[in-house]
Amino acid sequence: MGGTTPVDGRAWRVFHATGVAPDGPPRPLPEAPPWRRFRGEPALPPPPDDEAASLRRLGFVEAVTQLEEETIDVVNAALLLRRPLLVSGPPGVGKSTLAYLISRELGLGRVLEWNIVSRTSLRDGLYAHDALGRAQAIAAWRAGIEASVEFQGPDRDEEQSPPALGDFITLGALGTALLPYERPRVLLVDELDKSDIDLPNDLLHVLENGSYDVPELVRHTAETARVHTSDPGLHAVVRHGRVECREFPVVVITSNGEREFPAAFRRRCLPLEMRPPTRAQLLAMVHNHFRALPTDAEALVDLFTSRIASGGTHSLDQLLNAVQLTTEGAFQADDGGRRLIEMLLRDLSKGR
Repeated sequence: MGGTTPVDGRAWRVFHATGVAPDGPPRPLPEAPPWRRFRGEPALPPPPDDEAASLRRLGFVEAVTQLEEETIDVVNAALLLRRPLLVSGPPGVGKSTLAYLISRELGLGRVLEWNIVSRTSLRDGLYAHDALGRAQAIAAWRAGIEASVEFQGPDRDEEQSPPALGDFITLGALGTALLPYERPRVLLVDELDKSDIDLPNDLLHVLENGSYDVPELVRHTAETARVHTSDPGLHAVVRHGRVECREFPVVVITSNGEREFPAAFRRRCLPLEMRPPTRAQLLAMVHNHFRALPTDAEALVDLFTSRIASGGTHSLDQLLNAVQLTTEGAFQADDGGRRLIEMLLRDLSKGR
């Protein structure tokens, strides 16, 4: 049944790892600790949902716990303490999927994704200013004013307003997550270990204070500015160039363990190491995506788990692709079919 949560004797939990959306109004989160309360204004309405993205990540879930008890406890601690989760583990074990599991079960709306590469800077996550586009718009506006004076004379009745600065500022995923929503947004910071060495340190102030400034707006004469957000087609009002959250976002930071993070950064996060899914968890995931367990699914899950146990790098996507292939009516598990399955479930660490 939708909204059902298992009875596990842990009344302090608000997240049970079922991934089932609430039937009615989402359950409120407990009040934040005094040192993690913020005062962002003005309050924003709830964010939009993105059920299509959730379906791609989670499938049609049943009310069955999908994570280990220890993992669920760490997630709940992060939710209660308003601290980021630093999720480590090998590729393909479901680190980024955790953000979608939390968002759907707690009714927190569309997940904001910030995908990290070696060139990513803190500003990329906070906001972007299209300075060139604004300069071109101002030039076009001035040209229009001059043309109006020439054809209508200096005593014309109306004058077109100059382009608004906010029209050329778009908040990034991190910047949008820190807007003053009544309920926290879910922010996925994916593969932070791929970043430049300075980015984790640059994040410290933002993660601690739940706020940031947009210098272009701070210097601007207008008290407020209406800017674009990372949610398609939506805007937000920024006052005095400063953004501060009301509820600290649910931040899921993933790492494949390619490098260590500074101690000061790790101190602000709750560590969570995700292990490869068990056989039962894999069967549940396959069931969620296919709405039933296909005929050859158990044999493929057994093959997949044996590959994981033998070492190397494997991803859940490989298993789902293999199951999908075997569900095609004309597929034959002959020599050619077996070679295809072997190719799909290959060790990704070998590079071919």
